[in-house]
Amino acid sequence: MSREETPQREVLVDACGCERTPPPSTGGGEVEEPVTRLWHVREIRLGLLSGALLGVGFLAGLGGWETVELVLAAAALLVGGSTFVPGALRRLARGKLGVGLLMTIGAVGATLLGQVEEAAALAFLFSLSEGLEEYSLARTRHGLRALLDLVPKEATVLRGSHEVVLDPAQLVTGDVMVVRPGERLATDGTVRSGRSSLDTSAITGESMPVETGPGQEVFAGSINGTGALEVKVTSTAQDNSLARIVHVVETEQSRRGATQRLADRIARPLVPGILVAAVLTALLGTLLDDPSVWVHRALVMVVAASPCALAISVPVTAVASIGAASRRGILIKGGAAMEALGRARTVALDKTGTLTRNRPAVVDVATAPGNNRDQVLGWAAALEARSEHPLAAAILAATATVPAAKDVQAVVGAGLVGTVDGARVRLGRPGWVTPGDLAGDVARMQQAGATAVVVEVDGHPAGAIAVRDELRPEAAEVIARFADHGYTVVMLTGDNQVTARALAAEAGIEQVHADLRPEDKSQVVTGLRTQGPTAMVGDGVNDAPALATADVGVAMGAMGTDVAIETADVALMGDDLRLLPYAFEHAHRTRAIMLQNVVVSLALIAALIPLALFGVLGLAAVVLVHELAEVLVIANGVRAGRSRHLAAPGVAQDRTHLEGARA
Repeated sequence: MSREETPQREVLVDACGCERTPPPSTGGGEVEEPVTRLWHVREIRLGLLSGALLGVGFLAGLGGWETVELVLAAAALLVGGSTFVPGALRRLARGKLGVGLLMTIGAVGATLLGQVEEAAALAFLFSLSEGLEEYSLARTRHGLRALLDLVPKEATVLRGSHEVVLDPAQLVTGDVMVVRPGERLATDGTVRSGRSSLDTSAITGESMPVETGPGQEVFAGSINGTGALEVKVTSTAQDNSLARIVHVVETEQSRRGATQRLADRIARPLVPGILVAAVLTALLGTLLDDPSVWVHRALVMVVAASPCALAISVPVTAVASIGAASRRGILIKGGAAMEALGRARTVALDKTGTLTRNRPAVVDVATAPGNNRDQVLGWAAALEARSEHPLAAAILAATATVPAAKDVQAVVGAGLVGTVDGARVRLGRPGWVTPGDLAGDVARMQQAGATAVVVEVDGHPAGAIAVRDELRPEAAEVIARFADHGYTVVMLTGDNQVTARALAAEAGIEQVHADLRPEDKSQVVTGLRTQGPTAMVGDGVNDAPALATADVGVAMGAMGTDVAIETADVALMGDDLRLLPYAFEHAHRTRAIMLQNVVVSLALIAALIPLALFGVLGLAAVVLVHELAEVLVIANGVRAGRSRHLAAPGVAQDRTHLEGARA
């Protein structure tokens, strides 16, 4: 729904231009979604009452009580009309036209012509249609806000030496939560003590449990595994990661996609155009024939051409689809992002942090005669223990024991030098440290896309170590799936050509752009866009220029990262790369459903107008066909929310296994 502000109150206006009373607001300023049952919708209740009055009146007419029939039909008209006539008149007073006004004109005109029953039938059917629209939108939004139900009703907090059970809304930053095995986390925090594994599948889409321990970030709604944890609270329940996701999506749902803008562009001039055509029809018909016949046909034509189904067809599809995606860890920020993702046929992938985990590891060690792997890694680790270089963590992680080093010095752009067990040790890039007989091994490591460093002891090369940021294990599978569906995949990276092409070949990517700075990536994406709609996938921070340049920007691993969530059009909350092709497929399917609804809605209008103009269909018949069509496009739009299309086979199986284990 769109929102219009008046000085007195906020007004909610639906896709058909009918005003509604906004739902109650919570104390925190968030809007509740009270509609969980069909009969909770005011329009449905009044519509059913209108239908009941109309039905009883029809029976009274069959019994010869014509006066009773007329009174009940008038009552049915008033009850049904109360759902759209007042709002239509208020909008008209502000100079705004809508489908509600067309229906009001049709009902009033039919009444003036003495056809109260037809007017009552119009009011009855249209009020039911409005109620179904309200219900479908509320239910799909409710599905998104159900993410907040992942937060438990209670949280256990340490107060001194005692444990206190609180409502999560009472948690403040700095509190220490006690999270027992099997419990959900009430809000975001950092693990203070304990080790466990967390099931984050409902939030991030990660299919396997994530190991966690002291110092690790954890997020609201995650399910604790077998170990107890103490977690220091870092955000309140009102501002945790789940609340931010829901807020971002609900805010961005007001952004309209190209298909919705197309529907709006058609619907906006259609209303005044219909009114002008109806007036001309009535005037010309009056000059040529019986005025009552042509005025009636003009009124039927007004109702027949109403673009209500067209106006609602795209919003309900977008809302249903976005809600389903968010429940699988795919945050799509509005209909515009959904459509852009569905149109994209070229996917530009950043390497570091997207195709790889940005966690360099030792992948190979070559040794000179007289030395072994452990010795070479030990000498390297002794120097790297004093270093902040990105390769240091990888070498230290590969070493069981780290000898003590003295007089360690860093040579900028070259490497490290120091003393280990009385021997003079140098560690650095080939060229600064001569590889000697290890030159062939160094070349092999570099051809494989690794960074090679050489270890020299007392002037003699002792070994060479290859460190590489490995591809995610699912990367090749993901690239193959994109290729199977006809996407063009391109890799963008700041790495050198040799490293970039080695990793690209391993992943199955043919087009590679290497040695790129952030601004260079943006220029490459601009070039790709000239060939077709392009999506850029990155980490949401270093790749911000390219994400902004692309038709749609996708951030990987954005859970808890405000920058990524705010800058990207689409964000994958977890690090499972397999969700990426399914996000594209889901968006492509959603866009197809949107276009189906638009085509059906336009075809309906085109068919009904001549039938109404030549008197083939009366007012009640046109209204019935129209509202059945609206139910059809709503039902078709809701199909976009079927989340089973979002789960990769491997992910689905892993999640089923997890759910069985919890049970």
